[in-house]
Amino acid sequence: MPLFVFLPTDAVMWLITAVLIASFIYVRRSPRTREKWSRVFSRPIPQASCVILLVFFVLGLADSIHFRPQLASAPGESPAYSASTVSLLDSTVGNWIAGRERSYSSPFAITEFDKTSALVDGKPFRIFAHLKGITPDAKTASDRNRDVALRALAALSVWALVSAAAAALILSRTPAVPGEKRSARLRRAIRGRGGFAAAASGLILAALLLLFLWSAYHPFGTDKTGNDVLYQAVKSLRTAFVLGSLSTITMLPFAVFFGIAAGFFRGWVDDVVQYLYTTISSIPSVLLIAATALMIQVFIDQHPLLLPTSLERGDAKLFFIAAIIGVTGWASLARLLRAETMKLSGLDFITAARACGTPSGVIMRRHILPNVLHIILIVSVIGFSDIVLYEAVLSYIGVGVDPSMNSFGSMINAARNEMSRTPTVWWNLFAAFIFMVAVVLSANLFASAVRDAFDPRSYSGSGK
Repeated sequence: MPLFVFLPTDAVMWLITAVLIASFIYVRRSPRTREKWSRVFSRPIPQASCVILLVFFVLGLADSIHFRPQLASAPGESPAYSASTVSLLDSTVGNWIAGRERSYSSPFAITEFDKTSALVDGKPFRIFAHLKGITPDAKTASDRNRDVALRALAALSVWALVSAAAAALILSRTPAVPGEKRSARLRRAIRGRGGFAAAASGLILAALLLLFLWSAYHPFGTDKTGNDVLYQAVKSLRTAFVLGSLSTITMLPFAVFFGIAAGFFRGWVDDVVQYLYTTISSIPSVLLIAATALMIQVFIDQHPLLLPTSLERGDAKLFFIAAIIGVTGWASLARLLRAETMKLSGLDFITAARACGTPSGVIMRRHILPNVLHIILIVSVIGFSDIVLYEAVLSYIGVGVDPSMNSFGSMINAARNEMSRTPTVWWNLFAAFIFMVAVVLSANLFASAVRDAFDPRSYSGSGK
């Protein structure tokens, strides 16, 4: 048995998982809430966005199960464990992808990007060395092209078989109508679920292509140290979800408490809260985060025994940076909740509750909070994508996550000098760009659907 290692950010990922499961159960049991979420998933775009985000989250969750592998030991000896900590993603994917190279290599290359010294017939030459981690069958460019085409064709064939099996299963569960063609019955069966079907089909195809190609080539090349760029991008998903989720979790208590209190009590309470979030908004958040990151780094350097490994140090820095982003980022939501609470406070049901002597805390909890939940949900979902982009900016200027941790910002920062090379090393930036666009675009499209469904002012009642 391996020795499991539990990091603070692992707790964040599993907390999100528990919240998602609990929310799903609650929605299933609440007809009113279920009807609202049915509006969200009534269109194909939010359906596809949800599937993409869920797959990315599962990859991040697999990268949040850390352990130290058990080493071989003689019978009767106490178990010994490896000094390095790996994740479930590392042990499953990292072991069969193309191996570590010496340095740069372009996407689907068979040789290194830079020349290296080698002895040929006893004489020194500068040559493009053959990559170690790719299939040995690809000796020339034509061999590579033929092998890639065959592997892609095999992936497409398997995908076609899986799609046919899925279609047959759907048809078997769909009652037939006399005179109806099989294609029409299939369209009827997936009506309203086109986004789920398209996203699932596309992701299955992408997974099969990676299964057949990634084990033999570097689809996005390798970086300066010879690491697979695609694998770095996949591992960066966990950092994005941890930052976005932990920042949101940290922000919500401040925003909800101060925003509702300012709008409900008004007077001096409103003045204090306004002064507080105006002051916070006036201070550049980059300076606060930079100062926090530097203090955390100083603390870690002064207490090496507290966090003995680089993984623990990088994880602690990530945790505190996400927390400080949340602590300093609640002002915008607090303003919105303050304005909405002021509007609700003048309505008849709030006035009646006050007249009956209901305590203020009970009114805010039972009457105000349920009526502002749509704002909290909308802002939280929209803010997730903003924080992902924010991390990229912070890491680019050198005050983000630890360089030892994979993140989109670190990849962009590393590409800063690579883009000035001749010839240009462009694939590191390209991979970070593709994955960031996929995460942010999916989150924004899903947030737009949530806003349309939960905001009473944007919902027309048509379900479209």
